[in-house]
Amino acid sequence: MTDMTPEQTAALNERHRARMERKKAVIDAKIASADKEIGIVIVNTGNGKGKSSSAFGMVARALGHGMKVGVVQFIKGALSTGEETFLRRFPDEVSFHAMGEGYTWETQNRERDIAKAGEAWALARQFLSDPAIGMVVLDELNIALKYKYLDVHTVIADLLDRPVMQHVVITGRGAPPELVEIADTVTEMNVVKHAFKSGIAAQAGTEW
Repeated sequence: MTDMTPEQTAALNERHRARMERKKAVIDAKIASADKEIGIVIVNTGNGKGKSSSAFGMVARALGHGMKVGVVQFIKGALSTGEETFLRRFPDEVSFHAMGEGYTWETQNRERDIAKAGEAWALARQFLSDPAIGMVVLDELNIALKYKYLDVHTVIADLLDRPVMQHVVITGRGAPPELVEIADTVTEMNVVKHAFKSGIAAQAGTEW
């Protein structure tokens, strides 16, 4: 920043104050109008890193507020992850289930993948019908829907029939438009750079 006279600095500070005052009025009005309290469906999708990482960050928040959490991982399950190892330390607060047998290019068995996805959804439905569970994480569900291992309309019906204050976080690339339509919050994560493309192996603590 270039040197300014005291008068210029004072003028700049005043413009900033006035701008922030106007911004606060707009934000306060939006907060006042957002007066509904209801469980929401959050979808994290896109090709960028961070979809599941964000979901498990929300798990930490939910636990901090005394909520019980149910986690069902679709596709994943062949390898233990850091989030699974950590969250299993809290069996009274978190019910964690890795129901897959690995990524589709590893399993190479569509019929078995469909069967495992069906088992995972049966468990997810139990969580989605339990008002004692404040948050349900359906990790990589979008992949199961993308490959049509599950019927998207059945999934949506179960989501809409859940307890009124229950939050659901869904992750995975390629979220179907039907799911995006009924979700309350949708974030698409895009790739800018990724270490793997530079030949850097997946690392414990950052990738799993």
